[in-house]
Amino acid sequence: MALPNPLPDNPQRWDGWRHYNSENLYDRLCLAFDSNPSPEQIEDNCRQLLVWWQKKLPLKNQPSNPVAQMLRAGLDEAPKYLAEARTLLLDGDARARIDLDLHERIVLVALEEFKKLLSFALAENKLREEDEQRLYQRGRSLGLGHDVMKDAIDAELVRLGAERVAAAVPAPVMIGAPVPPTAEAAASPGDEFRRMLRLSKLGLDGDDMTDDQRDALCNMGEGLGLTGGEAEDVIDEYLEECSGAPIQPPVAARAKPSATAAQKPEVAPAKAAIVINTSPLARAEERQKHLNFTNKAGVEMLLVTSGMFAMGSESEDASPHEQPVARVTVGCFFLSRFPITNAQFELFDRTHASKRAPWANERHPVVYISSREAEKFCQWLSAREGKKYRLPTEAEWEYAARGTESRVFPWGEKLDSGQFANFADKRTAFAWRDITIDDGHAETAPVGSYPRGASPFGIEDMAGNVFEWCLDFLAPYKSAERTNPRGPSAGAQRIYRGGSWKSRASNLRTSARNFNVPDYSSNDVAFRIVCECES
Repeated sequence: MALPNPLPDNPQRWDGWRHYNSENLYDRLCLAFDSNPSPEQIEDNCRQLLVWWQKKLPLKNQPSNPVAQMLRAGLDEAPKYLAEARTLLLDGDARARIDLDLHERIVLVALEEFKKLLSFALAENKLREEDEQRLYQRGRSLGLGHDVMKDAIDAELVRLGAERVAAAVPAPVMIGAPVPPTAEAAASPGDEFRRMLRLSKLGLDGDDMTDDQRDALCNMGEGLGLTGGEAEDVIDEYLEECSGAPIQPPVAARAKPSATAAQKPEVAPAKAAIVINTSPLARAEERQKHLNFTNKAGVEMLLVTSGMFAMGSESEDASPHEQPVARVTVGCFFLSRFPITNAQFELFDRTHASKRAPWANERHPVVYISSREAEKFCQWLSAREGKKYRLPTEAEWEYAARGTESRVFPWGEKLDSGQFANFADKRTAFAWRDITIDDGHAETAPVGSYPRGASPFGIEDMAGNVFEWCLDFLAPYKSAERTNPRGPSAGAQRIYRGGSWKSRASNLRTSARNFNVPDYSSNDVAFRIVCECES
């Protein structure tokens, strides 16, 4: 969760204050476990929350005040809990233990969900082979490993005294003889789901079905191949059956004429669909497997976990290039916390020091870089380290900037102060400058100057300061749902993202697209890098 900017004075306008005593120390400081919060972000969130609670202290003398009654114990306890969270999260060893504990809790939550499904499958104290395979399929979608699921199934079989039932082996038939369809073969996913509902016997004793039971049953229906809506309809039909109400027969679908062998066209084999698990447990497992690191060039690489988001925008500020909006799933990858700096790039090309701006030191982002030069740097670093470095795809860049919440800006929904990004503010002379905001810099700023502008994954400087080259060349968006999409690998114009110190505020939006010829370079165009996760 992100801290609102500014923090609402009225506690009824945001819920973040309620987490001050949460067992999850990240929640106490309104940080996300997935967000790679830097020490600066931890300090800043703690400071803002302590100031908010301090302003509420006079309410202790107003016991009849409704706001005082709402905050109650927090007026005394919040500073202690917030300070504890800050201290432990800033301690590297303590934070590692906290992360491990959170990971174990996520495993337990997924395992509890799996056990609900298992209890339905064992309604008759028998576990059919096909039901067990569906359990494994559903467990994988929750992020559970095969061994964990097998242990849970074996333990439950022993506890209930239940047994596995092997699938029936069909009797041999003579070639050419007609084979009557068996009940198992003829059963549709809907029929199979109805059978399992009746085996569960839920609702037969007159008790209402709980929300948890209904959710577990819907998950089971989806595991059988039904959509969520279809599973809900079958559950409603089952409950009507239990109550004795007449059931409306489903409308039979009109049968389609079958094609003869001569009419049947040849169909090329379909490519296997890429499936990326984005469950909380799968994301936690990625964090355990792929640890953040700093490479030999001094580039700090942070993990961006897998997820799904809405790519593009339909806002009033959006250009036609940002549409249509589509659901996109992205697999995990490492992204540099900051744009590549002068010091880092000059390890590859010392002569580039002559192109530095007069105000720019080693910590400033390297500018006057074409996309071709950025790619050569990635090739050099890949050969040096034995890892796969490259520019981010446009989808990876946007996902890392806005997260699963599809934020307007990396930090949230508004840009109303100079603490978040470097753009065309009162210090610049552009006609489109915002004279109400001072961000502290008239040109480029050193990387990391705006920690409060970090993205949901802890990636900084993704809005303003410098544009950043992407791997993709320009192409129109498509409306279809996609997984790990990549744009054209060649073309007349290449994408760069993020806006710069010359940009108006609307061009700093996470969905804003910009492009230029691949060999273009300027004093506000730079790049950051991706390192692919090893499988």
